[in-house]
Amino acid sequence: MKELTVGKNDAGQRVDRYLAKTLPLLPASLCQKYLRLKRIKLNGKRAERDARLQEGDVLTLYINDAFFETPRPENAYLAVGTPRLNVVYEDDQILLVDKKPGQAVHPHDGAEYGKTLIDHIQAYLLAKGEWDPKAERSFAPALCNRIDRNTGGIVIAAKTAEALRIMNQKIKDREMEKQYLCVVHGTPKPREGRLEGFIFKDAVKNRVFVTKTSQPGSKTAVTLYRTLASRNGLSLVECELITGRTHQIRAMMAWAGTPLLGDGKYGKLDKRYQRNYQALYSYRLRFCFTTDAGCLSHLNGRSFQVREVDFVQEYFPDYKISQTS
Repeated sequence: MKELTVGKNDAGQRVDRYLAKTLPLLPASLCQKYLRLKRIKLNGKRAERDARLQEGDVLTLYINDAFFETPRPENAYLAVGTPRLNVVYEDDQILLVDKKPGQAVHPHDGAEYGKTLIDHIQAYLLAKGEWDPKAERSFAPALCNRIDRNTGGIVIAAKTAEALRIMNQKIKDREMEKQYLCVVHGTPKPREGRLEGFIFKDAVKNRVFVTKTSQPGSKTAVTLYRTLASRNGLSLVECELITGRTHQIRAMMAWAGTPLLGDGKYGKLDKRYQRNYQALYSYRLRFCFTTDAGCLSHLNGRSFQVREVDFVQEYFPDYKISQTS
């Protein structure tokens, strides 16, 4: 039990809004539940969520001490109300999740507590009883790969420290294949091929540049692509990363003269299409281990794929994505 005394600067606020600011780790849905259950009282009586606070009012809260902690990345899962995940595959070691565009995978500069993908994954595993942060001294479920906020697709999360170690090594050793779908302006020439160059990252501008020849600080970049369909000046293209550089597909497709639809960073936004973020999706993943995979050996040779991709349905409604298993 804890008590909060309302100061002069907080007077006039509604109870629920005051609590949201004071306890950012307390999910709004849980706050409403506690109010209904009378676990939050105002001056000794049941607190109504829309009651206006006065200076000197005392709120008594019978809630978990964890919600009074200072928000930080390690406890952001507490701010998740109901976890929302699109699970592609799950076992006792890993979790494959279809991340939708617009969601960050990790908190950025301490913001978005309870909204990022890792927050929802940790809250999901906590609710299932598969993770107990109080019992674990050093490990927390973690992501093995990342996807840009406005790119959708499959993200791998490790449930155990062993799975995290092995999967990170497999990614480093490129013992898996990742295929992306994207919509580009125009039609690639040739319709199927290999893009190879060098990528230099400008951290200040948060973008990369592709060149034919090596530059100081640049790294090789190779992308395989094939055109699946063309319609109304747009093409649906499948890409496979041979290397995994920052913004690789976006930058290399633009470099090849066919920038991604909606990509204002490496191309130009077309007002005919109401899309202001890149049409890019990491839609298929295949594990092809060539060395021992320990507790993840059962995944070798298996492929996983998302159920649907929004821009395929929107711009190429007659195209059917082949399913894998």
